[in-house]
Amino acid sequence: MDTSNNENKPKKLSFKDFFSLGEVGGYFFRKKDPNRPSNINIKMMHGVNKISIAIFLIGVLYLVLKRLL
Repeated sequence: MDTSNNENKPKKLSFKDFFSLGEVGGYFFRKKDPNRPSNINIKMMHGVNKISIAIFLIGVLYLVLKRLL
């Protein structure tokens, strides 16, 4: 009988995993999907989302740098 509980232990994040862009990077740098509908409203929505994510990340970076310096 195996008593190891490797499935229940949380995965330890590495430095690379901590700073990976993941879904945010995928949102900015994804390829065009021909099956996805495209109209001006969806394009505008994604444009505004990208701008707001970028401004948020710049703000977080500013606060971190302000705290460190």
